[in-house]
Amino acid sequence: MNATVSLGPLYRADAARCAELEAILFPGDDPWSAQAFRDAVSSGQLYLAARAADELVGYAGLAVVAGPPMAEAEVHTIGVDPAWQGHGIGRALLRGLLAVADELAATVFLEVRTDNVPARTLYESHGFTVVGLRKRYYRPSMADAHTMRRDRVRKAAQDVADR
Repeated sequence: MNATVSLGPLYRADAARCAELEAILFPGDDPWSAQAFRDAVSSGQLYLAARAADELVGYAGLAVVAGPPMAEAEVHTIGVDPAWQGHGIGRALLRGLLAVADELAATVFLEVRTDNVPARTLYESHGFTVVGLRKRYYRPSMADAHTMRRDRVRKAAQDVADR
């Protein structure tokens, strides 16, 4: 894997590739369809793509569900092609989403399978903590999910202005 990976916007034209990756990554948990990705990208929320040599190798989405002063956001999805996992792409995508959340000083929530240790470790390394358990959240597998939260990050300029 010597190709350079770049982050940028996810496009409606990427929907079929995203759905293909979803089917590989989440086969027992009702993976998103191409139409679900087209709808998500069209929603005006933040959806990022990771590309290597013009090939989509990862994607991520964030929805802002409440604005300031008590902004909240939800990580809707993060996926990386199995051939590209372990190269920091998921971490880069998450950082891209969190940068937008931090601009809004938003608290960020997400759900993750309780048995997805690599994802939980990634989220914990970015300040997320488990705040709840959703029994049988994923369908049709009926796998449990942890709800995780990352408290809002206030920018230094905001801290100075608030003093």
